[in-house]
Amino acid sequence: MLKKTMAASHSVGHEIAAVILEPIQGEGGVIVPPDDYLAQVREICDQFETLLIIDEVQTGMGRTGMLFAIEHYGVVPDILCLGKAFGGGVMPIGAFVSTEAIWQKMIPNPCLHSPTFGGHPLSCAAAIAAIKVIFDEGIIEHAAEKGNYILPKLQRIARKYPVLKAVRGKGLLIVLEFADNGTGYNIAKSLFENGILVAGTLNNAAAIRIEPPLTISIDEIDQVLEVLEKVIKRVSETE
Repeated sequence: MLKKTMAASHSVGHEIAAVILEPIQGEGGVIVPPDDYLAQVREICDQFETLLIIDEVQTGMGRTGMLFAIEHYGVVPDILCLGKAFGGGVMPIGAFVSTEAIWQKMIPNPCLHSPTFGGHPLSCAAAIAAIKVIFDEGIIEHAAEKGNYILPKLQRIARKYPVLKAVRGKGLLIVLEFADNGTGYNIAKSLFENGILVAGTLNNAAAIRIEPPLTISIDEIDQVLEVLEKVIKRVSETE
């Protein structure tokens, strides 16, 4: 579909400037693409001389077990967008990362990209500190290890309780997709009542996200799994 759309636009002289994608959709329900999808998108963008912009605001800074989620797919974008965890979860900061060739376009007129609070010293200090901690304390490897620990256990729970339709994710960006909105809401509400905080999505209540701090311990994961299975079992029996 992407190739057909770009070819159709090209054929009538309406060139597409850029394709913007999350490597793993966050608010869409943690939709993990097929392994070759982003590589194909890269090839199509190259064919039509279109920029590939990757949004790593939610997936970046180690969340998926790589510094950037796009690294799972061996693809190099033209522009990378960062935010949220980039500031260590403490200070608001975003970043526009690009290639030397693209930055050369900014030199004659830097105001082409002009942020209101660009270069804010306190936010920049927080981002630098966050990057240092991520590498010094092995946070990326920790996220990958803990994701590999929790995902199979969540999938085992899904096999026991059909109300949990799907479990997917990478690293510590994980979604539990339930049969319907009501079930998802009841599960999330019960988890909250038992001290386990989960995140919803903007699209529906049937998909709830597990996005713990990347420093979560095995003991804490086991506690989550224990409470989750009890909650799902109880909800399954009452619906």
